Amino acid sequence: MNNPVAWLIAIGPLALAAIGLVPNRVANSTPRALARAALASAVVAFVVALATALALTLAGPMRTGTLGFAGIGFALYLDNLSSIMFLLVAFVGAVVLHYSRHYLDGDPNHGRFTRWLCLTLAAVLLLIVSGNMLQLALAWVATSIGLTRLLRFYPERQAAVLAARKKFVASRLGDLCLAGAMVLVYRSIGSLDYGAIFAAAQSLRGGPVPATLHAVAALLVVAALLKSAQFPLHGWLTEVMETPTPVSALLHAGIINAGGFLVLRFSHVIVLSTPSLEIMALIGGITALFGSVVMLTQTSVKVALAFSTIAQMGFMMLQCGLGAFSSALLHIVAHSLYKAHAFLSSGSVIDLARASWSPSPGGRPHPARTALAVVVVLGVALAAGAISGATPSARPGVFALGVIVLLGLAHFIANAIDARPNFYVLGRAAALAVVVAAGYFTLQRVGEHLAGGSLPPAQVLRGPFDLAVVIVVVLSFAAVTVLQNLLPRQAGTPRWQSLYVHLANGLYVNTVANRLALRYWPPPLRGGSARESAS
Repeated sequence: MNNPVAWLIAIGPLALAAIGLVPNRVANSTPRALARAALASAVVAFVVALATALALTLAGPMRTGTLGFAGIGFALYLDNLSSIMFLLVAFVGAVVLHYSRHYLDGDPNHGRFTRWLCLTLAAVLLLIVSGNMLQLALAWVATSIGLTRLLRFYPERQAAVLAARKKFVASRLGDLCLAGAMVLVYRSIGSLDYGAIFAAAQSLRGGPVPATLHAVAALLVVAALLKSAQFPLHGWLTEVMETPTPVSALLHAGIINAGGFLVLRFSHVIVLSTPSLEIMALIGGITALFGSVVMLTQTSVKVALAFSTIAQMGFMMLQCGLGAFSSALLHIVAHSLYKAHAFLSSGSVIDLARASWSPSPGGRPHPARTALAVVVVLGVALAAGAISGATPSARPGVFALGVIVLLGLAHFIANAIDARPNFYVLGRAAALAVVVAAGYFTLQRVGEHLAGGSLPPAQVLRGPFDLAVVIVVVLSFAAVTVLQNLLPRQAGTPRWQSLYVHLANGLYVNTVANRLALRYWPPPLRGGSARESAS
């Protein structure tokens, strides 16, 4: 419903935008004062996010009127989805800006870095609370522009420039898809307002779906996939490590989720198009498997984290493709908080590794016992899923990810099976599997409750395609679990060494992209980018 109070949401993005509009000359002359003001603005945005979340709890979904006509203009929309995402991004943004206060202390462009960080964060927040498609599209493009500026903060680093240019191409393709979807929506219903779009989608539930809506859903899905660094256009995300660490934290913990948010925001439309859901499930599953396997071979902490992000975005798209939208929202929240901490603490990885437990040389169970542990995990997942109502047929997306989460315990359970005379160890391993399964499926129910009516309920199995995706995903990650056990034993053989090299290079997919980029849009020569540095 229209509520003037909803205009207060704009305080957060406006406070950050005000810092971002400070001229470079002024920003660089007083970097510490600007950093303090930026942190204060981020705290204001977070407080606003908390206040609006409370208002949402008391008054329900809110929206403002549109400053424009025919659903085109400036409007704000707050429901459970946008409230959760607004609170998440505001919190991560405040943490990143606090970390950034001293990170570039002494750098001559510290102030410029702070202002672009604030502008990018403001664009992400505005994207989340937009009330119509045009405003969302403008914030979507502004987010991309701000991120590109941050990625090219050190323009003399050619690897960073190359990554930014590959991202630019993927982003512009995504922008075209979003613009195409917007044109089709306006021609179909005569408005870009969320309320009108969602009402039109609701009226089509259970009936024939026009071809125009299938086209809209497909364009939205492709735009989201391009924004989320999905295979095979994922390479730019692994090459942005020459940008300052706070940018990596904000990118991997917040901005990369824009594609997922787009799918969730228009989930009531996309869920009506089965082909679009199948595209997401297929590409998301491939990306998740690819990113997870390649991540295991990386020696650089940040590159491994980047491939982890690619895999997690794949999981999120897989969940959406299988109709588990509230599960995808929960996944975004968990991944953002974890990945922000991981990047900001990546400099302490050596200390963390020394302090962490590692298995003894004898802690490599026989492959047969690892396979038995995988079977035990599948059994626990099936039992816990059946109790919570998350079965392969009832809630396939929730079930598939639950199995993958529990497969993380397979090595621990295999070690316990190896020590079969020790019933205490075996019982502890089984109890841990049960606790993790219960915690996972309980959190899924909590996520569905928090999402409220802003997302469609979990979808049931729609047909053979969904079943095939679930089976292939579960078996693939079970095979990867067994492979992790076999690899250390076979590390000296030429076949495994060759496989390791191919995986460490990402199967050379990004190499092809680099060659194309260098041929058609090469970065400037070293020393020739002073003009870009001043921009």
